[in-house]
Amino acid sequence: MNARQTELQDHRSFPLRLRNYLASDVLGHTVAVSSVLLAIILTGRFVKYLAEAASGKLAAEILLPVMFYRLPGFLELLIPLGLFIGILMAYGRLYVESEMVILSACGTGPARLARFTLAPALIVTLIVAGLTLYLTPQGAARSEALLNSPRALQGLQLLAAGRFQPQGKDGAISYAAGIDSDAGTLRQVFLYEPGEEDEPPRVTTARRGEVVRDGETGARYLELRDGHRFAGSPGAVDFQIASFERYGQRLPDDPSLGRSEPVDARSTQTLLLSTDPEDRAALHWRFSLVVMVPIVALLALALSKTNHRRGRYIKLAPALLLHLSYLMSLASMRTAMAEETATAGQVWSIHGGFFLLALILLFGPDRWRRWRKR
Repeated sequence: MNARQTELQDHRSFPLRLRNYLASDVLGHTVAVSSVLLAIILTGRFVKYLAEAASGKLAAEILLPVMFYRLPGFLELLIPLGLFIGILMAYGRLYVESEMVILSACGTGPARLARFTLAPALIVTLIVAGLTLYLTPQGAARSEALLNSPRALQGLQLLAAGRFQPQGKDGAISYAAGIDSDAGTLRQVFLYEPGEEDEPPRVTTARRGEVVRDGETGARYLELRDGHRFAGSPGAVDFQIASFERYGQRLPDDPSLGRSEPVDARSTQTLLLSTDPEDRAALHWRFSLVVMVPIVALLALALSKTNHRRGRYIKLAPALLLHLSYLMSLASMRTAMAEETATAGQVWSIHGGFFLLALILLFGPDRWRRWRKR
């Protein structure tokens, strides 16, 4: 092979090598940024769940599984943002180091850069589609199943061992010296009820107790065994003392327990067959998360243009505000669709508007310069 053939072969393989280089650089930045964002989100959410578990509002044994099942829901929002920032950082470095000037001199214009950028964006689009259309609903459904499981609903999360806790809004207070979550039992139980106007305060103690649920009404009862019940006002002589082998005390209903299936836990197929406005809004929201990936990729490509004087981070803040406005517009439109004050066409007009903005930012400056030269 002579020098001419070698030069021709290198010339033909240059676009492929450039595309692979840009794709690997963009995907590398995307993974790094998404990992950092995910660590921040998981840390904040874990602290929140840990506080709820410590206060008895969430069963400690389901904390990590709930976090795991919620993971796809975090990723479907973080990965597009990671791609957006990744493109800004990767291409910003090329502009700062004047590599984009060399690529432009070699005939790599905005159109070719857009094609090269859409290659890794397509990979991210497929990942987001799998998350938002399949994994996120499944994870949300399994998370709700854990929260609505008999163990979570048995009411032990309302009690914390060795701590006096208020129950309901009537001033009742409960205490348990020990809690066996596996067996669903409590040891050394204490209950205080302030009573009403014509009834004296009541104090109930028992050696052990168990939370049971009425199969017909769904009401939860704390079934106490081997205890005593005292009724009367302090200082009064008309105290009533009763001993019992088994006594049932109804627990206050918690609105977070026994809730119906949220729309985010319904499968995409279910949403496709539904005519409910909330379901239709959720369906278009899921499709919107997929469609916005290539659009934000083009926006990031257009906003990444800079030079060594301004630096690679000069447009990061306005670019993030633009991405946030895009996402918030879709979220507000989902709410409006659920309330039947907006239509699906208005949702997709947002995508069309931001896509048009990306094209203007990407190709507008060159067209403007060519028009001025005429």
